Amino acid sequence: MAGNERVIRPRLSDAAFFFETDKKTRLEERVARLESVVFQQKLGTLLEKTQRVVRVAAGLAERMGSPVALAERAALLSKTDLLTEMVLEFADMQGIAGSYYALHDGEDKDVAAALAQQYWPKFAGDRLPENPTASALGLADRLDTLVGIFGIGQPPTGSRDPFALRRASLAVLRIMVEQELDLDLRDCLELAAAQYPAGVIAAGSTAQVFDYMVERFRAWYEEESIPAEVFKAVSARNLSQPLDIQRRVHAVHAFTALPEAPALAAANKRVANILDKLDASHPFGEVSTDLLVEPQEKALSARMEALAAVANGHLEQGEYTDALACLAGLKEPIDAFFDGVMVNADDPALRNNRLNLLKDLRELFLQVADISQLVVGK
Repeated sequence: MAGNERVIRPRLSDAAFFFETDKKTRLEERVARLESVVFQQKLGTLLEKTQRVVRVAAGLAERMGSPVALAERAALLSKTDLLTEMVLEFADMQGIAGSYYALHDGEDKDVAAALAQQYWPKFAGDRLPENPTASALGLADRLDTLVGIFGIGQPPTGSRDPFALRRASLAVLRIMVEQELDLDLRDCLELAAAQYPAGVIAAGSTAQVFDYMVERFRAWYEEESIPAEVFKAVSARNLSQPLDIQRRVHAVHAFTALPEAPALAAANKRVANILDKLDASHPFGEVSTDLLVEPQEKALSARMEALAAVANGHLEQGEYTDALACLAGLKEPIDAFFDGVMVNADDPALRNNRLNLLKDLRELFLQVADISQLVVGK
């Protein structure tokens, strides 16, 4: 115990001295000095990064409906504690020190909290930022890094990830999903890319970052024991809002447990195959009730119309699980249709009308996901 005291006491004494020394210079006064610190050779200094993050954080705060001025202020001060004696001596105090100095300087409490929370989550399962300002800052900083590093052609390769882009990607997804932020990831990446001067990052790099980040979802769902084909069914929609993707994946996963799921997945696959064989210029149109001659196709059309009205009400509220549960009621009329109706009828008018009916059927399910991708056991 005495030995530990002899080691710790001088360190605590140093920390107290640094704390008092650092407080003599406001964080705001340290911003200009960030020009002397290189963020990345091709991407400029920490001051240039800060200026980009200020603009991205402001844009995100606006999209989130949170105070833009607080996000800008937090972003402006976000890296200033890197120049303090405390952080230079105790690297683990990065962010934490800044939050205390910000409070001492009289900054808004949310701004001060954001300086520490910008680094949350630091690892899998770690806590998330606790206020919108901190979330906007944490997202902005990571998006700037992701777009920049990918944009200069240095994405992670194998086990090499010097800028911790995998961790940054998962942090962005977690913040958007778990804090229920209805943000469009493509839009956010474009916002971050737009802050770089022309020619600094490669054109089209945001698409590469987007694909990389969405792919992180695959590992996410593997940990939740959600089958890969469930994510595949949703990703086939080419969606870009992580929160929306999360809701759809869980809805499709719940759907796979329904007794109707195997038959409906097979039916959707059959419909997809029929439609995919058509010429790209095939003229689809509205279903004509006058051309519904077989009782099975009449029954299917009527049931689709009735259930679509209910399902669309759920879809408007983002209630994907309820929408799919509703559409599960189509199993019997779909089975009867394929048992009793010849889609490829000799009469062109009947054939086209039946194809229109199948197109409408497929689009009903595609409003949630492409369940033809599912492999559901009977």
